[in-house]
Amino acid sequence: MEFGLQFFPAVAPDEKSAQQYWGEALHLVSLCDDLGYTHVRTVEHYFHPYGGYSPNPIVFLTAAAMRTAKTRLITAAVLPVFNHPLKLAGELGMLDAISGGRLEVGFARAFLPHEFAHFGISMDESRARFEEGMAQVRLLLEGENVTSQGRFHTFENVTSLPRPTQVPRPPFWVAALATPESFERAGRDGYAVMAIPLAGGRMRELIRIYREAWAEAGHPGRGRVMMAFHMFCHSDRSLALEMAREPLNRYLKRLVDGARHWLHGTDSADYPDYDKIIANLDQETMETQMAKGAAWVGDPASIRDTIASYVEMVGEFEIASLQVNFNTIAVDDAERSIRLFAQEVMPHFTE
Repeated sequence: MEFGLQFFPAVAPDEKSAQQYWGEALHLVSLCDDLGYTHVRTVEHYFHPYGGYSPNPIVFLTAAAMRTAKTRLITAAVLPVFNHPLKLAGELGMLDAISGGRLEVGFARAFLPHEFAHFGISMDESRARFEEGMAQVRLLLEGENVTSQGRFHTFENVTSLPRPTQVPRPPFWVAALATPESFERAGRDGYAVMAIPLAGGRMRELIRIYREAWAEAGHPGRGRVMMAFHMFCHSDRSLALEMAREPLNRYLKRLVDGARHWLHGTDSADYPDYDKIIANLDQETMETQMAKGAAWVGDPASIRDTIASYVEMVGEFEIASLQVNFNTIAVDDAERSIRLFAQEVMPHFTE
């Protein structure tokens, strides 16, 4: 298993300024090569303390490229629904060049109703815009003098510059939550899959669907699965729980607040049961997340046990992406956490 760091800002300006948040994140990124973390990721969200400090993940990953030499840079994820494919393809090519070919591109559909409302885009177009936009970005990265007649965007005889440093393009990832169709499609199309362990024990079945679709499509290997977890490691387990509890609980509440429109009548055929998903999230706490294996909080020994139990429950996956400075976790505490995790937890799963 590989381990990397995910930066998902879920703070308001009165809690931590953007300058402070990203300065602290880049400090943690600068430790990745020496500690053995293999990737860094950040999101694309807008307008709200839940994710809103990161309207363009490419900006942060470009800065992260300057703080590392080996670490892979993963968008987690760019949102085709809010981006023109011509602009997005060019920016991705530029980051791939600046980083020396270390970019991996994660795509997602977006799910926050307030973002669609502010951009003036119907949520009922979400899936169609995602599929068209991702296909057009792939076309632009892989080929030259390309033409595409789409429902939302059309271009003719275009060569995107800069050309990707990786040939034919950087690896692609697709974000998937809990629907079998999303995992099956990612496997069939030959893309790696980014998952969130909200489905509990169902994740074993979803991973199986992904692996089988990958194999049936004739792709080599078995694909790649990345799972996202909150992580806080301290030599004293009780102190780890005490230090992480309120920041993690605030993070969860901020997620629900950012998605609150699902609880007040928002409905879309492209998002079946999202009202139930968000309602269930509204009941989550650090303790319930830990019980499901979705939060790795404790001393090294207890975290090792948590990881082993989770892998036994859902099956093997290739990459764990760790959110380590969630909400108001202090940067010094986050640094001690990732150092201890690298020294006393990672070797049990990477060697």
